[in-house]
Amino acid sequence: MSNAQYQPVSNGQGEGSDPAPPAYSHPTRNGGDAKLGQPAQEEQSSRAAVTASVLFYLVAALVMVMVNKWVLNAVQVPLFFLLVQLLTAVACLHLAACFGWFKIPEMRLSTCKGLTPLIAINCIGLAFNTYCLQFVDASFYQVARGLVLPFTTLLSYIFLASKPTPPLLAAIGIVCVGFMVGVSSEKMSSVSYIGIILGVCSSVTTAGHAIVVKRSLPVVNGSAMDLAYYSNFLSAFIMAPAAVLAETGAVVTLFSEGGKTFRTFWVGGLVTGVFGFLICIAGFVSIKVTSPVTHMISAAVRGVIQTFLGYSLFGDVITNGRISGISLILAGSLLYTYLKDREMRQRDAEKKANAYAMVDREEETVFDMEDESRKEEDRALLEADAMIRDEDERERAKEKI
Repeated sequence: MSNAQYQPVSNGQGEGSDPAPPAYSHPTRNGGDAKLGQPAQEEQSSRAAVTASVLFYLVAALVMVMVNKWVLNAVQVPLFFLLVQLLTAVACLHLAACFGWFKIPEMRLSTCKGLTPLIAINCIGLAFNTYCLQFVDASFYQVARGLVLPFTTLLSYIFLASKPTPPLLAAIGIVCVGFMVGVSSEKMSSVSYIGIILGVCSSVTTAGHAIVVKRSLPVVNGSAMDLAYYSNFLSAFIMAPAAVLAETGAVVTLFSEGGKTFRTFWVGGLVTGVFGFLICIAGFVSIKVTSPVTHMISAAVRGVIQTFLGYSLFGDVITNGRISGISLILAGSLLYTYLKDREMRQRDAEKKANAYAMVDREEETVFDMEDESRKEEDRALLEADAMIRDEDERERAKEKI
């Protein structure tokens, strides 16, 4: 239910996954160097904010994946589990509204219709994510969903005409090799074909979700929090009948038997629902105080920790191929983020240089115009002086006569 892709406007795309290439807006890009001229105490406070933000996001994402896996190992009602998570997130947003932190948007039919593509891909993506995690080990989940970055780049090229440069394509190639190495080295006794197929489908929907979010923001006047509320609420509205139709028998059994499994389900649903909401908030904080490279490094750390937690908590088998696959996926993602960030900085520097050059040209034009105007004034004064001298000479000539 979380959105650990660094797109904090939604709730479900990519629990614990590496972030897709974000449409990132950093403070130093919108007004110069944020560090320039600031006191040391403020810089220290900024470093503390970055550290706290990264740790918060890291812990929340790990909790989401591990608790999800814990519940899915115990129960076979993934859609109903998703419904509980969505409703919990909606309840958290209403609680935030009670404290004045958030204003619940008015439900408009026109807005709901405009968000139909987003809700559709969100619900499908949620289902793929959850079923994928149910069929694969927690430590292999990152490999199964390792094609998020390549698919995001492909869809961005198709729908947004965003063409990657050769260095970026090389980084994407490393990610693809990591996916193939991780998948080919696995024995199907521990990782099913279905889980891998679901992971690829999850990667496609996650990539598509990133594109649809950009096109959906204008529907809610650019308010990411309003979009998060609509996304959670309407996804729960759609998920409810799907859960009833597909899992009625299993849900009835779960409620009738009670016991440890019942408690696991509700504790896990509430915990992941709350942490999904917190990840949404953490995403906003991360965008404000961290850079893409910092966030990607935290994602790499999270991937390593997630692998070892899967081993220690669920007894996952850590093979050399799995470690190699995860390492290549993380290395390619890190390289891509670094190169993309550098390209954006260079592009911003070029825009700033062009803006300065344009200002210089305008100033030169104004100076030339002022200089020409002064020359015109001087010529007019000289002509006036000549006319006065001529008039004086004529007057003197008349007096002599």
